[in-house]
Amino acid sequence: MPRLKIDISYLTEQLKALLSIDSPTGYTDTIVRHVTEELQRLGMEPELTRRGAIRAIRQGERRRAARAIITHLDTLGAQVKYVKDNGRLELVPIGHWSARFAEGARVTLYTERGSYRGTILPLKASGHTFNEEVDTQPVGWPYVELRIDAAAWSRKDVLALGVDVGDFVAIDPQPEFLDNGFIVSRHLDDKAGVAIALAAFEAVKREGMTPPVDTHWLFTIAEEVGVGAASIITPEIASMVTIDNGTTAPGQNSSEFGVTIAMADQAGPFDYHLTKKLVDLCREEDIRFQKDLFRYYRSDSASAIEAGHDVRTALIAFGVDGSHGYERIHVHALRSVAELVTAYVMSPVEIERDVREVSDIEGFTEQPTEAAKQPEKPRRLPE
Repeated sequence: MPRLKIDISYLTEQLKALLSIDSPTGYTDTIVRHVTEELQRLGMEPELTRRGAIRAIRQGERRRAARAIITHLDTLGAQVKYVKDNGRLELVPIGHWSARFAEGARVTLYTERGSYRGTILPLKASGHTFNEEVDTQPVGWPYVELRIDAAAWSRKDVLALGVDVGDFVAIDPQPEFLDNGFIVSRHLDDKAGVAIALAAFEAVKREGMTPPVDTHWLFTIAEEVGVGAASIITPEIASMVTIDNGTTAPGQNSSEFGVTIAMADQAGPFDYHLTKKLVDLCREEDIRFQKDLFRYYRSDSASAIEAGHDVRTALIAFGVDGSHGYERIHVHALRSVAELVTAYVMSPVEIERDVREVSDIEGFTEQPTEAAKQPEKPRRLPE
């Protein structure tokens, strides 16, 4: 089944809408409502877990050996650790990100009484006061603080506003969509993945396609803190493909163009057969791709395996420069990943044995073990 045409305008508009909604892990109700309503508009009947993870099923020709496409709605952020005597707030991060990228960030502080605007500043923020010490002070979360844009210059003043320990801090994304296809913003991980999933589903629905098996479109709410897909996988799902970011950096093979297919992350190798299928689909459908491994990275796939789910897992990524900071991606990668998702969803099932959770050896998969054939005319070795 060939890849389907992706509506790029729809994809980018969804990404803009997602970026406009604050959703640090633990404060995701609003974005869950947004995505649920969009799925309903597309004709789905999504289900929500108690905390808000979303499952929407596109029925196929059969139920078992189902596939899952999974992304996460939550982003990095912070929480109030302590209200200081000077009226500033000590913070701890939500998720793993450097305080280097927190310095100077505009934020929204969510309290029980309502929200406030503010800025994360280094402890020594004024060169007119501290001179060169603004450049020599250490980098880290103990060395930044949140200044609230309110008349509050003491601990008593801040507490009177209704601010308290544990309040959530959402970091402004500050997105830019450039005419040359580049997109720069915080939180592209993984709101770009969510937009890709929605655009891929929109293409399947628009074309009136019926997949060979049920496809579960899953949206988790706590990936940035390691929970991810731990509790949303159901027994009929045989394979799951995660859409997330691939890190373009020195020593990595990811790219901001095409699809980056992850072969492994810090939790170990992804499923050999599912990954090979995705590579084969890229070759068959002429979708630009590259492979990569991530040493300091985990995803929804890892959380599902670690939770004990016996599913095949893979990770397809859009290349991100500056991950967990001011991130940059390109529309070419978003379109390429969405095209691969449509090709995968509509592709035939090769491993029929996956219909059963447990069975005998008949039909069990095989991996190549024979020696590779050498080219008839090997290249001349350098002297």
